[in-house]
Amino acid sequence: MYEGDVLAGNWRRPGKGKIPKVPAEPDLVVEDADSGFCGAVVACDKEAVTLEDRFGRRRLFPLAPAAFLLDGKPVTLVRPTAAPTATPRRSASGSIAVEGLRARVARESRIYVEGVHDAALVEKIWGHDLRVEGVVVEYLEGVDDLPAIVAEFGPEPGRRLGVLVDHLVPGSKEGRIAAKITSPDVLVVGHPFVDIWQAVKPSVLRIPAWPDVPRGVPWKEGVIAALGWRMEPADAWRRILGAVSTYTDLEPELLGRVEELIDFVTEAS
Repeated sequence: MYEGDVLAGNWRRPGKGKIPKVPAEPDLVVEDADSGFCGAVVACDKEAVTLEDRFGRRRLFPLAPAAFLLDGKPVTLVRPTAAPTATPRRSASGSIAVEGLRARVARESRIYVEGVHDAALVEKIWGHDLRVEGVVVEYLEGVDDLPAIVAEFGPEPGRRLGVLVDHLVPGSKEGRIAAKITSPDVLVVGHPFVDIWQAVKPSVLRIPAWPDVPRGVPWKEGVIAALGWRMEPADAWRRILGAVSTYTDLEPELLGRVEELIDFVTEAS
């Protein structure tokens, strides 16, 4: 009745010559053919495109041949040509860059993060935004003494404090410490990762996933050993940070929390 196997081959991936190439322009709505994830283009580089669905969820997909559906038909997304000069330049965080920026005089409000690695990552992605807003980021070397640190800061309306905490999950030590902070002029938020390293997407480092580290083993050293990196933690961090260039390289659990802190400390009281 039919000639050959009607199910043979891949209907989503016909011959390359038959698939149109479509520039991944901002706001173009496409569907990932494999997962069914549908969203608008929010970022694109030479290797991957970031889609955002109607719920605000974002996912990164490689620019593979015939990997997307446009109006139900397979297409190959390609990186757009250089944008016209009139298009606003974007900062690493995705915000519109302010040309000729002169840093604003620092506010009294501050953002505290746990360690120097956290501060370096926040600076690399949100540094432009922070200078526009006049927000200084400082690191604490841990949050065990957070209540005393908050009391010393002296938060009040117009002098707010935002704190970013690692591994802020129900039942954790960090969660119990954060619960002690009750001032309306302090916002403590956190991400679920054991360390800020995990906030960098594994794909950015060309690893399948962040390895699990057994209890009792220092986390950074355990990760380095599991990945087979022959280097010290400081060198490993330079490798990780060097691979990060834009907000699309970070997990959304961190992105949302940092944006929340910036909004909080810059909000008019």
